[in-house]
Amino acid sequence: MFTGIVSDIGTIDSVDHRGDTRIRIATAYDTDTVDLGASIACSGVCLTVVDKGPAWFDVQVSGETISRTARDQWTAGRKLNLERAMKLGDELGGHIVTGHVDGIAEVLSIVPTGESHRIGFAVPAALAPFIAPKGSITIDGVSLTVNTVEDRGDTTHFTVNLIPHTQAVTTLGTLQQGQAVNIEIDVLARYLQRMEHYRGR
Repeated sequence: MFTGIVSDIGTIDSVDHRGDTRIRIATAYDTDTVDLGASIACSGVCLTVVDKGPAWFDVQVSGETISRTARDQWTAGRKLNLERAMKLGDELGGHIVTGHVDGIAEVLSIVPTGESHRIGFAVPAALAPFIAPKGSITIDGVSLTVNTVEDRGDTTHFTVNLIPHTQAVTTLGTLQQGQAVNIEIDVLARYLQRMEHYRGR
């Protein structure tokens, strides 16, 4: 379980494609405090630490995970938003995040608004029931609040606001138009949709 509050920006040092893809990630975490088998969210994807050393850890990424996450994410040199799993008693600073990607969004626009930036995204219409103004959404592992939502046929467009702090401490400050990002919908919205499905039977 995660909160969507990024605590480090890691960098993919190397990618080994033998068998499941094995990735080495450079980090500022004190890896002496990271257990083998621990879960770390990597740009919104919950992965298991399989090896570690000073200032690095390794994870394995299955073909299924690669197929369901943003294109070009698992390449050497790529920056990743990192968050360690919550511990009992930790502050829930963002919202409940599972580390399971529900879909891919494309950056449509980046508009400066004072010192902040308003970012527009497009997602498949299948995710539309789970995205609402003032609701929570996770973008590349970052907990954000949805500003506006507009359904447009096969896609749904929504916007979020990035304050300077978020731009500085996550990879979202370097987003480019056309870039693909990982989306996780609010887990509460997912359960509500499921409840509505059975209520209508």
